[in-house]
Amino acid sequence: MKQSPLTLRRWGRVEYERLVELGAFERDPVELIGDQLIVAEPKVSAHATAVGMADDALRMALPPGWIVRGQDPLALDDESAPEPDIAVVRGSRADYRYAPPARPALIIEVAESSLAVDRVEKGGLYARAGIADYWIVNLVDGVLEVYRDPEADVTAPYGWRYTSVERFRPPSAVAPLAAPTAPIPVAALLP
Repeated sequence: MKQSPLTLRRWGRVEYERLVELGAFERDPVELIGDQLIVAEPKVSAHATAVGMADDALRMALPPGWIVRGQDPLALDDESAPEPDIAVVRGSRADYRYAPPARPALIIEVAESSLAVDRVEKGGLYARAGIADYWIVNLVDGVLEVYRDPEADVTAPYGWRYTSVERFRPPSAVAPLAAPTAPIPVAALLP
C-alpha cells in the first residue's frame, strides 16, 4: 500500500490573530513563525529574571517616545506573529490598541534551550523583516549577542541573515541603534 505524503497546514498571520481573538490558544503558549505554529519553551527563573532585567535597563536608557513591550505579538509579515521577549517600538502603548507593531527598532530574545532557534530561525525571520537591531541574551555562555546588518542569503532560513554578529561580556556596554547615546551595561542584562 502506497502512503500519501504528509500535508502540513500553513497558517497566515490574519488567520492566526483571529484564532487568538477567539481564545483557541488560551492554554497553549504558541507563536506564529514562518506560517507554522511554534510552542514556546517553558520559562525558567533565569529566563524570567533576564527578561525583567532587560526591560528595566531599556526603560532607563531610552528617551521619551519609545516603549518597551514584553512578550507581546508583532505583525512582521503575512505569515509571522512572533512574541519576542522584548521589543522596542516608537510611540505610545495606545498606538497599538488595534494592531500590533510591525517594525520594532530592537528585538531581544533571552535564550537558553531556545538558543539555536533564536540564532538561526528567528534570526532569519527578523533579518527578513528588516529589523536592524536584534539581540540575544545568551544564558548558556553568559554573553550578549548583537546581530545587525540584515542581508538576503538564499542559504539562510527565510532567505535572510545578519552579516554583523558581535558578542559582548561584562563590563562591556552596548547602545541600541534607536538610542546610540544610551549604552546599556551588558551586566544589566545577564542574571
